Amino acid sequence: MTAPNLRDRYLQDSINTASPAKLLTMLYDRLILDLTHGEDALVKGDLATANDKLNHAQEIILELRVTLDVNAWEGAPGLANLYGYLLSELIGANIAKSPERVAVCRQLLEPLRDAWREAAVASAAG
Repeated sequence: MTAPNLRDRYLQDSINTASPAKLLTMLYDRLILDLTHGEDALVKGDLATANDKLNHAQEIILELRVTLDVNAWEGAPGLANLYGYLLSELIGANIAKSPERVAVCRQLLEPLRDAWREAAVASAAG
């Protein structure tokens, strides 16, 4: 088996065995990574990479939005609205080639990612 195949198998096994809380934190980690890489690519003028990363970030946000149960807790509708705003901003950032707009989205998501990570750790602990 080749190294890329082993990596893909490891990643798939990690996803298949992860708890829902771990999956959520994995999605947020990848989302932040995509935004960071997309922002950097825009700064460097690498529009193809920026487009790829920003489109992937949008796909993650769509997945987060679709799987969000807005009736599960009182903050869920606000989170759904935030996801909608982020999608609009990332589409606009991609069209306008604006690393600043991507940075704003990333800065909004980083504390949210950290909060979900803390909740996952607390949930796992007991």
